[in-house]
Amino acid sequence: MFNEFLGLGFALFNFILLLVMYKFFGKSGLFAWVAISTILANIQVTKTIEIIGLTATLGNSLYASTFLATDILNEKYGKKEAQKAVWLGFFSLLIMILTMQFGMRFIPAESDFADESLHTIFGLIPQIAIASMIAYLASQHVDVYIFTAIRKLFPKDSQFWIRNNGSTLLSQLLDTLIFTGIAFYGVYSFDIWLQIFISTYVLKFIVSVLDTPFGYIAKRIKPIDEKQV
Repeated sequence: MFNEFLGLGFALFNFILLLVMYKFFGKSGLFAWVAISTILANIQVTKTIEIIGLTATLGNSLYASTFLATDILNEKYGKKEAQKAVWLGFFSLLIMILTMQFGMRFIPAESDFADESLHTIFGLIPQIAIASMIAYLASQHVDVYIFTAIRKLFPKDSQFWIRNNGSTLLSQLLDTLIFTGIAFYGVYSFDIWLQIFISTYVLKFIVSVLDTPFGYIAKRIKPIDEKQV
């Protein structure tokens, strides 16, 4: 149960950090969070773990937190700001991929100890990142549009949980299908791939439910920088 408890704690830790970023830096903090978590999640996803009895990739809760960030932006600042954050995350990931591919081309010094590890991690990144970028753009834009559509049906503040969970659960199903299909199908046997697909979506489902209270907290937060304007 170690991974399960650690995973729960890590998810809550991510949401707390997101709120801290929002409190101190406002809208800019959410933009920064999307960029940072998108990059880190795509590094963490190279590691597989055993959790809730299934094989899963690391990075699910960190990546899922980007959906909370864009939902908060959509809720408090509008659809255009949420879409801007989506593109910011996309270009942050693209820059990471390109710069690390250049970095790995340098011949290491004899005293170097990191080159092999960098190749192990970032050598996998192109296939994973291509899958992630396609899945990210598709699912995040779907999330923004679904959130906006649901808000027209359920506009009350108390109904934020419907907007948040409805948009995230549907968009992350698409994200999981696209990502695992491109990144891991053919890499693992079908039964392992299916486990990764199911476990990834189940974990994202759990994280989506867990992030709802943090969304309500964010709605009440008055960022420091916006108070001074």
